[in-house]
Amino acid sequence: MPPRKAKASQGLPLKEPVLRPTFRRERRWLTQGVWPIAGCDEAGRGPLAGPVVAAAVVLDPTRIPRGLNDSKKLDAEAREKLYAKICASAEVAVAFGSTDRIDRDNILRASLWALARAVKALPVRPKMVFVDGNMKIDCGCDCEAVVSGDALVMSIAAASIVAKVTRDRLMARVGLAHPGYGFERHMGYSVPEHAAALQKLGPTIHHRKSFAPVAAKLAALNADLNADLGAPSDAIASTLLPL
Repeated sequence: MPPRKAKASQGLPLKEPVLRPTFRRERRWLTQGVWPIAGCDEAGRGPLAGPVVAAAVVLDPTRIPRGLNDSKKLDAEAREKLYAKICASAEVAVAFGSTDRIDRDNILRASLWALARAVKALPVRPKMVFVDGNMKIDCGCDCEAVVSGDALVMSIAAASIVAKVTRDRLMARVGLAHPGYGFERHMGYSVPEHAAALQKLGPTIHHRKSFAPVAAKLAALNADLNADLGAPSDAIASTLLPL
């Protein structure tokens, strides 16, 4: 009787490789004599309130802070520490796309505008720019869009940290000016706490009127106002017009 074939053992699924940003893309251009090289990223596309904040960073190749990573993979304490190190060792600029601009142009155009403004606001004029995402920006020099760039490109990772910390600090101040909304906790994102506050208190001047939940609340408030104004007018008219 032929021996049975041993069943192939089913191993554990392999873990996905952990992505860490590197300076490889910047170094490739640097070895060709291209410098300065900037990375740029934004924070705040999704929230219902507050501006979109863009940052541009030119790292010093000899003083790159340890631990740079996509801001979403870092906790608030780590981001704050790296923010300080980036600002102390690199060229940094930020730009804001206001809620008015977001409502007028849409969030994508406002984000691209802010990214370009941040690059142009740098103390040094870059010759090459890496931008997070799949769309290039009009920044007056060569530009390369990198999908998931904040997880792959060191300069973009640094910009993501600067943009995130800057916006979080701003929203914390907005929270102080508008108690009850919890901006200092959710930073304007659409979470249950924010949705409840929006329904109870209504939109602030910092809310994005073109975003569906805010637009719906404004429409409801307008309907209520029209109803309130219409009721006495109808009552007066009924006393004046013959039956």
